[in-house]
Amino acid sequence: MQLFTHIKVDWIGKKWYLISVSAALLTAGAVSTWARGGLKLGVDFTGGTIVRVRFSETPPVDRVRDALKARGLATSEIQRFDEPEKNQVQIRLPLAAEAEEVERGAQVVREALTQVYGTVGKPDFNQLPVEALVDAMREADVAQVKGKRPDQEIQAYYEGLARRLHQRRVELGILQSFDQLRDVEGVGDGLLASLRERFGLGNFSIISVESVGPKVGKNLRDRARDAVIFSLLGMLVYIGVRFRGTVYGVAAIIAIFHDVLVTLGFFSLTQQEISLTVVAALLTLVGYSVNDTIVIYDRIRENLKLMRREDLVTIVNTSINQTMSRTILTSGMTFLAVVSLFLFGGEVLRGFSFALVVGIIVGSYSTLAIASPLVVWWYQWRGKPRAKARPQLRKMA
Repeated sequence: MQLFTHIKVDWIGKKWYLISVSAALLTAGAVSTWARGGLKLGVDFTGGTIVRVRFSETPPVDRVRDALKARGLATSEIQRFDEPEKNQVQIRLPLAAEAEEVERGAQVVREALTQVYGTVGKPDFNQLPVEALVDAMREADVAQVKGKRPDQEIQAYYEGLARRLHQRRVELGILQSFDQLRDVEGVGDGLLASLRERFGLGNFSIISVESVGPKVGKNLRDRARDAVIFSLLGMLVYIGVRFRGTVYGVAAIIAIFHDVLVTLGFFSLTQQEISLTVVAALLTLVGYSVNDTIVIYDRIRENLKLMRREDLVTIVNTSINQTMSRTILTSGMTFLAVVSLFLFGGEVLRGFSFALVVGIIVGSYSTLAIASPLVVWWYQWRGKPRAKARPQLRKMA
């Protein structure tokens, strides 16, 4: 399928305009990164505590942020995630991974949210862990089993009941009415009435607490770095062997570095967070970008046999123009998919999709602005472009 059949653009002749755009983007990203003291790394890399909370109504993010700031956690990050109607918030705290720090993080969040919403005047059923729920229910004998069961069975009975009630609360995320427990085994009207009398229902529930320590964060940084380096080396070897010319592999690798650095620059400019999913997106970008470059290199190899009377600049321009329809189709369809992911994928996938949105544009552009001009420049620098380029490329055919 050909969308554009008669493209005649002098891409090599416009190389300085294209390179100027790349230089401007790289400079802007570098200045932004330097001014902000580095890229904005996620908890995966820096270490910390992640507390996820579900609310019964739209969460007041600004009020929660102010409450955490008053407790000395001004650098905490709060963002909505998952479906908007679920009213879920992820709070990232700069706390260590030790057990006491993780528990302190959950307690600080609980206190901050209590300050925002106030207390319910009774033990909050949405906040009680299983052990506390067992003790509270047994003390109040909410099921009225004392005297009806042997004493040694009462503790086991309430432990089983508490686990089932807690599991139901976990499934819902937050309990908004005690009637939502009606389908739990062993729960009847009498027990529900006792629960309403003994407990209250707050407007939030902490659904999970996770931690990543600095030691683990360093390990992840090292692995991410190694993954990028080895993938680039593998690309260099593959292209060098396939095209029997080191310049082609080097030009492609330089274009890949350009793509990654420009994408990271956009992350710095927009203050997007770098997480492990973003690293995965960057590796995806590496493969996508080099694939587009190889397609053009293949066409250059074919045209060097067919256009024997033309100079290298004409051949490269012709090759780029001939593959432009294919580039627009493949990149355009992929771009539409990742834009949809960016717009509708939610906060969890925001960094991943943002990297791909920027990377696909930059990756397609760098093939024209970086990879192909570098090959031409190399042979021009070595001498006569036609005389120098043809011997190697004949071997490729």
